[in-house]
Amino acid sequence: MRSFVSALAVVIGLLLSAVAVPAIWVDRNIVQEDGFVALAAPLGKDPAFQQRLAAAAVGGIDTGGAIPEPVAGIVRPLLESAAASLSGLPGYPAAWEETLRKSHRLNFGAADSAPSETGSASTITLDVAPLVGLVTSQISERAGVAMDAPGQTLLTVGQPNQRQQIEQVAAYAPLGSSLAVGAGIAFLLAFVAARRRWTVFAGAGVGALGLAGLWSLGSRFASDTAAGTASGNEVADLFVQEFVAASTRGFGSWITTAAITGAVLVAGGLAGRLLGGRARKG
Repeated sequence: MRSFVSALAVVIGLLLSAVAVPAIWVDRNIVQEDGFVALAAPLGKDPAFQQRLAAAAVGGIDTGGAIPEPVAGIVRPLLESAAASLSGLPGYPAAWEETLRKSHRLNFGAADSAPSETGSASTITLDVAPLVGLVTSQISERAGVAMDAPGQTLLTVGQPNQRQQIEQVAAYAPLGSSLAVGAGIAFLLAFVAARRRWTVFAGAGVGALGLAGLWSLGSRFASDTAAGTASGNEVADLFVQEFVAASTRGFGSWITTAAITGAVLVAGGLAGRLLGGRARKG
């Protein structure tokens, strides 16, 4: 009976872990704003993405009617050169970070965000208004013409059904910590109930190796699915492609850790069996 209870507890622990670990990673790195910014910030350093992002930011500036025609002839060449120099401006890193924060609040609806920043989009969107503001500030200084930056400049990077998936993830990902606690209790119960405790280590280790393989396949499938979704917007598609790649690499380190932990547990279990056998013979 004790062996059955121990085996059942190990299985329950592994099932809970199978959901808990991805949920915790998603909560920390995507649902939480700071984690999302840390994960996506390096995208702003990619040359190809920088070029398309700058072009989108410049395209979000409306000069029609706001600038006198004689001055517009000066502003237009400055706008054309802004795309090439945006990423080199001193304020670019801060503007890119603020772009990510505004976009995260827009899509995940942070509780402390202003109403105008949340719930206003039915699709996944990227708000590049801070970058547009950086460009308009530079143009205003160089041309001597006051230009007002828009409060929002939205780029669609996903479809409505994907927005619904994000809302579901945001609702359920925080439960990962509770599931992890449940998994820990199950493994502890398995260890206490086991007649041969080395079997708990070995069984949990084999299960961890299996979960690592399962997570790897799931991550690859999710990556391929996201990469196969095209919005028709070059900036949006490149952002999705690079963000998915960054997410895959980030979760990949957790998969590697799980595989190493599984191997250590299996080795510990086998070592326990050998030592226990020798002790009985002695």
